[in-house]
Formats: sequence, structure tokens, C-alpha cells
Amino acid sequence: MKTTRIWDLATRIFHWLLVFSVIGLIITGNVGGNAMEWHFRLGYVVFTLLLFRIVWGLIGGHWSRFTTFIYSPKSMINYLKGAHPKHHAIGHNPLGALSVFALLLTLSAQVATGLFSDDEIAAVGPLAKYVSNATVSQASFYHTEIGKLFIILLVVSHIGAILFYLLKKRENLVKPMIHGDKLVDADTPPSRDDGRMRLLALITLLACAAVVYLTVS
Repeated sequence: MKTTRIWDLATRIFHWLLVFSVIGLIITGNVGGNAMEWHFRLGYVVFTLLLFRIVWGLIGGHWSRFTTFIYSPKSMINYLKGAHPKHHAIGHNPLGALSVFALLLTLSAQVATGLFSDDEIAAVGPLAKYVSNATVSQASFYHTEIGKLFIILLVVSHIGAILFYLLKKRENLVKPMIHGDKLVDADTPPSRDDGRMRLLALITLLACAAVVYLTVS
């Protein structure tokens, strides 16, 4: 056994920025009024983070790549039975992977509908003027009534899973997402996390931010 870098710095920063941004979105969305200005800003941050994570899932550190946590239904069943290979529990395990993809899809839908929403008071999505009133109405309904509920349910289930692993399995899932390392078998491949990878992550993030800026402006 040895201590190995599993989560590269870019993935860890993405994770915590997303956590605080989503919390901020839920709070500002419920407060309304002047808080909606920050709601939009945080929405653009999440938009940028989602684009970054999609790209980073293709070029990032080994355990951050989608290819390492795309599982078959059989792998999912075996994991639930406890008959899974060791490497399925190193990065995102099958249940964790399902949670990641569900969260990415749900947040993407929430961001997309937010861009076309209109609360008919003061908050109007930057792309609402390009579509019909019917589309704006449908996007607004999903964004405020359905998507928000889905996100809250996913956040609660995510916290529940963390507590389950901590209390029942004695496995702390939070610490590796802070310092990046896990104690694993000696032959476990590490995620590359050197200066060049961090520079690549920064360039990728700035490119994604530029795409978001051009989209909303």
C-alpha cells in the first residue's frame, strides 16, 4: 500500500467551487429580489465549471477522466453485492459515478433553462429574447419548479452517501477531495498533477469562461 495522488488539484478546486456555487444559487434563488443579481453571476460560474468538467473529463488526471468511471449495469450490480474489483473503489465508484453524471446533467439542464427564463418581475435570462414566449414559459417553469427540486434532492442524497460511507464503511470521502491522496495498492496509477497539468487546467478554465461570456453577452 502507498499514498497515491487520485484527485488532481483542478478536480478538487472544481468540486469545491461547484459545492459553494450551488449552495449560493439555492439561497439567492429563494431570497429573490436584489439577490437575483448574484443568482445570475453564480449561474454563470456554474456554467463555466460544467464546461470545464466536461473538457477535463477528457484530458484531466487519470482518475478524473470519464473513461475511469463509466460502468456497465453489471459492474453496478456487482458493486452493490460487494463483488467488485478493487480499482472500482479508488476514484468514483459505480454509485458515485452515477451521482456525478446525474448532477452534471441536472445542473446543465438548470443552467440551460435559466438562460431562457423570465420571472416577469425583474430577472430575465440573457437568451430569453431569442426564443418564443412559450419556450420562455416552459423554461421558467422547469427552472423554478422542477429543476430546483431535482438539485436539492441530489445534494441531499450526496450528503447522505458521504455520511453512509463515513459511519457505516468507515471511509472518509471528503478528505481525499481536499488533499487529493488515498492509501491504495502500490500498482495503482496516479493522476498526473504537476505544473504543466495545472497550467493546462487554468487555460481550459479561461477558455470555458470566455465561451460563457460570449454566450451570455
